[in-house]
Amino acid sequence: MLPLYPEIKPYSRHQLKVDDIHELYIDESGTREGIPIVFLHGGPGSGCEFNSRCFFNPEKYRIILFDQRGAGRSTPHTELEKNTTADLVADMEKIRQFLSIDKWVVFGGGWGATLSLAYAEKHPDQVLGLVLRGLFLGRQQDIEWLYEEGASRFYPDHWEDFIDPVEKLRRASGENLNSTDAYHQLMMQDNELARMSAAKAWSAWEAHASTLHPNPRLIKHFSDGGRAHARCLIATHYYRNGCFLEPDQLLAGASVLGDIPGIIVHGRFDCICPLDNSYALHQAWPNSQLYIVREAGHSATELAMIDGLIRATRDMSLRFEVDFDV
Repeated sequence: MLPLYPEIKPYSRHQLKVDDIHELYIDESGTREGIPIVFLHGGPGSGCEFNSRCFFNPEKYRIILFDQRGAGRSTPHTELEKNTTADLVADMEKIRQFLSIDKWVVFGGGWGATLSLAYAEKHPDQVLGLVLRGLFLGRQQDIEWLYEEGASRFYPDHWEDFIDPVEKLRRASGENLNSTDAYHQLMMQDNELARMSAAKAWSAWEAHASTLHPNPRLIKHFSDGGRAHARCLIATHYYRNGCFLEPDQLLAGASVLGDIPGIIVHGRFDCICPLDNSYALHQAWPNSQLYIVREAGHSATELAMIDGLIRATRDMSLRFEVDFDV
């Protein structure tokens, strides 16, 4: 199996003010004259990770990472005002122009794949290609699969820990709240310890459901206090608002992708975002390829998924290396 590329340091870092509230963290690594590729992190609210650059050959790609509004090293941290999908799509255009990039490859997994599609359908002329992992389509049915009923039937033991704070709030309030509304209320309470407990329960559930085999390191990483807080607060903000998308927007808009090349990588046993999401997009987008990874769930940390993603970025680079002389 193909491993991750070695960790590298950015050759340039930027702080880009995108409106009167938000300032985004951006960094660049790899080859300055290489194929531009932008990495869109998951979440919403996760921020980029230490290995986010490692899916790309640094001798072929100019690698651009940025933390989305309210996430990671962007400021203000966990800010919800002016934080919508349309804002994030507009931010990507501002970043592209700021870095003087004509067109770029867009790479994203989970929520990052959602945002990748939303951007590509809004700005198809600026997209060289798309590499998508574990596609989340942002529909109500996709949200309910993970946070109401669906994944819960595969992980009933971990679901019990996730749903316990929701049931306690329902009893206390007398309201029949859904899970995302309940967790959003829990994140708005004054008690900091209670907020953090809820955030960790939310993130631990996602971590347990993300992998085919248990991954204690991933669970610990997701459950880190600051990271869990941002993930839960920003994610519930998006999910309570239908990800700020029209119903079935991304599949309905796939026709504009036309001849844009795409590689969709999806784990056969993905319980966060079931495989039929990517299968439906593949059918709606004839110029895409679908790589089904037999021994993987959702997480990009699984060895079989890493192999699939490295193959995808390698195959995508072969399309453009002559144009960029790399």
